[in-house]
Amino acid sequence: MLSLDLHPIFRSNRDIDTAMRQFLLRAAQSGEPVAEIIPGKGSGQLQRRVLTYLDQKHIRKLYVRREPDPGNSGRVLVYFA
Repeated sequence: MLSLDLHPIFRSNRDIDTAMRQFLLRAAQSGEPVAEIIPGKGSGQLQRRVLTYLDQKHIRKLYVRREPDPGNSGRVLVYFA
């Protein structure tokens, strides 16, 4: 499973957006059915930012669905066709 850990760059909005865009493009092209983005647990602010980013219309075209991992609240799963 492809994975993106946002812990090292959580303070930089530009770095977060760039990392997520590059990761999603790579994941969509990889053929993997699912990838994970790890914003961590913390206050939940970074996870909300990740979900908002994923919900943008032009980003939604890259994947089928996304959901917070039911077994790990510090992880978001992104599913591809």
